[in-house]
Amino acid sequence: MPGFVDEVAVAAARLVVEEGLEYAAAKRRAARDLARHAGGARGSRGGRLPDLPANEAVEDAVREHIAIFCAETQPAELEALRRVALLWMRRLAEFRPHLAGAAWRGTATRLSAVHLELYCDDGKAAEIALLNAGVDYDLAPGSGPEESVLTVSAPCAELGEPVTVFLHLLDHDALRGALKPDAGGRTWRGDLAALERLLAAPGAT
Repeated sequence: MPGFVDEVAVAAARLVVEEGLEYAAAKRRAARDLARHAGGARGSRGGRLPDLPANEAVEDAVREHIAIFCAETQPAELEALRRVALLWMRRLAEFRPHLAGAAWRGTATRLSAVHLELYCDDGKAAEIALLNAGVDYDLAPGSGPEESVLTVSAPCAELGEPVTVFLHLLDHDALRGALKPDAGGRTWRGDLAALERLLAAPGAT
């Protein structure tokens, strides 16, 4: 029988695909829901959540969910999101953009956001570039003390609705560590040239 962590991964994957949640939020919600349905017996003491699955485990569950429920629609949605990313990476090429998240890893659906990482000597320069281009954006804190995130709403004709693009402003020195692969040898992110090659490859999505 699957353990609690495995059940959380499967439940989180459903939330990622069907509701567009990011992995962290999906894991927390899935764990709370499963613990509550089990009468709290599986929850940890003091109301704290038990150990949560790694992102890689959730991603594997997402791939399985897509293969079962979204195999006919997901490839076209993924390509549409990657083409939105391509447009913005070309617009922001001076800031060394890298595509990350589900759109790079191949698990994105129409509910997914596009995550672009900009490795800047000065994050304010990216904001100024958007302002000069007349692009509206929201500014929010990132996951780390040195990171800010700009949120842009980008039109997508293929999906018939806007796509949320998160521009993560990171220090240029962080780029070297960001290029390390995962345990399976797959990259976590790719630059503009890598995305262009991916979109040009037959059946890449």
